[in-house]
Amino acid sequence: MTLPVLKSTSLISVILLATTACAQPSSADANSNNVTQSTTNSQATQTVSATVDKRLRQVLTQAGIKTQITSIVPSKLPNMYQVNLAGQLPLHITEDGRYVIQGELQKNPSKQVITETPTRSDSAGNSSKVGKPVSASVKSNMLANMAALKNMSAKTPFFYTAVPGVIWGATLEGVPFLLSDDAQYITDGEISVIENGQFIGLDENFEKHKNQSVFASLDKSQLITYPATTTERAVIYVADDVNCPYCRRLHQQVPSLNAKGVTVNVIGYPIYEASPKQMRGIWCQADEDSRRQAFDKAMLQGEMTPASASCTVDHVTPNREKAAGLAVMATPAIYREDGVLYQASFESPEFLEFLGVE
Repeated sequence: MTLPVLKSTSLISVILLATTACAQPSSADANSNNVTQSTTNSQATQTVSATVDKRLRQVLTQAGIKTQITSIVPSKLPNMYQVNLAGQLPLHITEDGRYVIQGELQKNPSKQVITETPTRSDSAGNSSKVGKPVSASVKSNMLANMAALKNMSAKTPFFYTAVPGVIWGATLEGVPFLLSDDAQYITDGEISVIENGQFIGLDENFEKHKNQSVFASLDKSQLITYPATTTERAVIYVADDVNCPYCRRLHQQVPSLNAKGVTVNVIGYPIYEASPKQMRGIWCQADEDSRRQAFDKAMLQGEMTPASASCTVDHVTPNREKAAGLAVMATPAIYREDGVLYQASFESPEFLEFLGVE
């Protein structure tokens, strides 16, 4: 049995560990192989107590892991143990057996500029941080240790997870990853939860608070808002692209949703090649009503409103970059105000149930 979330092991190498133009691919590949081997060798010399070993084996067996566990050693991710499985990617699990990541760790090839171990809360003290952006000092130190990573910048979102010392991040394209807070080890796995002896999926508490943090960071003046036309009963955020067929189908339902008390906040989230320029034209409109009308025309009639010559500001990209923390996999991505992502068809009856309206 594998965990609910499992990505290609090559993803992180392509997206995150692509070094600068000065690096030679063959050397990078060799370095990656050497790092993996050295990590395995160093872990082999470390041990865990028999009590912890036994407990974690019991937890994973009860949760349905049938693959042979070959060894359990301290993980390179803080406050976790690495569970090596025969023929599968390793697991990384907290000592209490609640939080689990499946994925191979990759050593950051950047020079480690900041060598001090970050100050970490214990699990209880970390609870108030879960889903919040990392502090400015932590982010600065992490980025200082990530100079060779192609897609990292001051705009890269980083959030505290439920595991002290393990940070969730995403590229500006919305590709999520996890890393140690000293930025030395990275994986493209995500944190799953074991509860009552069973895997229950991703850490929903983290996802909710992270998404709420993203909503709070957005420039509200650059959302296109369709207010509820009756007593407001729900608020949703929708990551939309004007060329997305499903986004257009959802947009046809907006008047009905407004009549049911649902306020719809649209985040400009271009993913199609032609969309950034077209959406810039819509967001360049002089006022909120004009912008809404231009967006309606694009979504309902397929007619794009060009930007005037006097509009030299890109109003779409800033919120699009902040929304990278949502890790949108496809548009339309629909979120309740509490940060919960809707993961079924918006044309099904379950959608209104999800929103708490009839």
